[in-house]
Amino acid sequence: MSLTFTIIQTNLHWEDKSANLLMLEEKINSIQKTEVVVLPEMFSTGFSMRPEQFAEIMDGETVNWMKRISMKHKIILTGSLMIKGDDHFFNRLIWMLPNGSLGYYDKRHCFAYAAENDHYSAGNKRLIAQVKGWKINLQICYDLRFPVWARQTSPQKGEDKEAEYDVLLYVANWPERRNHAWKTLLTARAIENQCYVIGVNRVGNDGNEIYHSGDSMVIDPLGEILYHKAHEEDIFTISLEEEKLEQIRNRFPFWRDADQFRIMNDEL
Repeated sequence: MSLTFTIIQTNLHWEDKSANLLMLEEKINSIQKTEVVVLPEMFSTGFSMRPEQFAEIMDGETVNWMKRISMKHKIILTGSLMIKGDDHFFNRLIWMLPNGSLGYYDKRHCFAYAAENDHYSAGNKRLIAQVKGWKINLQICYDLRFPVWARQTSPQKGEDKEAEYDVLLYVANWPERRNHAWKTLLTARAIENQCYVIGVNRVGNDGNEIYHSGDSMVIDPLGEILYHKAHEEDIFTISLEEEKLEQIRNRFPFWRDADQFRIMNDEL
């Protein structure tokens, strides 16, 4: 069975929610047929450190916009935005279903180099969504640098266990000056976890004059690049094939030989 994703690599209007939602709706309206539409990190504002001014509650305008768009086009819509909850701010990825229900993932690794940790609280659990038998591990930008957080759990000795997930998805505002790390780590995550990897990044300058080259990618479980686009806005649709994934895992069952581990953290 296949699952079809559409990647929207776009420039973003700095801290202008209305302009971004209008622009993104026009782009989504142009998509002919798909199942999952992926937007960049902080798609409504850009990577801003002003959540006190721009964060919304879960019943706010942007989440309701996602609900409306998802229902209208009968798609799953995902991307991250600033959310306020329980007196904290989160860089929260929303996984919006066409029936109006949703899941969410709070970014685990806040980017201290840009003082994200001074403005946002870290999440403490992963979200692995399921659709049509596919399992999708949802993560955000800087999480990419921490392989343990994304690692497939290997089966115990004698255990016949399926892989924990099939697709590893990252939404990002990853700057061009570190794009070599972005491309390398996306490929590494695909190879080491024997899964498809999708990385969706923005393009253009943000409000701090930091340039983003995009470099959105789709990579197969052997590390082969199925899609890559740099510097330009793009809307790209691809169907991932479950049969290909299973063939690779059955022929090269490397993930089953991985070291056993547990993440030891009082917050988890």
